[in-house]
Amino acid sequence: MKNMSESEVAVKFESFKEIVIMERNFFSSPEDLARFTSVVAGGKLAGLYWAEGVVFLYFPLPVSTETAAKELVEKRRVYWTFVGYALLPEYKRTIETKEKIIVPVIDMSSNPMFRKVANTLKEQKT
Repeated sequence: MKNMSESEVAVKFESFKEIVIMERNFFSSPEDLARFTSVVAGGKLAGLYWAEGVVFLYFPLPVSTETAAKELVEKRRVYWTFVGYALLPEYKRTIETKEKIIVPVIDMSSNPMFRKVANTLKEQKT
């Protein structure tokens, strides 16, 4: 059996063509979103994402089903079952609530996909 050399391996980047958000919830403050994040994480450490003045978290639909895997591979479409978000004009490394819940925030502004999602959410705030 012939071993492939590194020069024979192709590396290719293909971004998603579509992200389908099934449910979304706008939180009136980043602190409310941090509280929600802490509750859904069941006390485990959980973080939030930030881009374009929006802080958010999302829950992807697992691609363990044949249908979801087919959508991902053939159509480059992913499903996020839920997105919670709030406006946060300036990036902060953490959000601390009055109950002393501290949630880390990851700056994803270098990622075009997260910037697009953030801008779309900003337009939808309701």
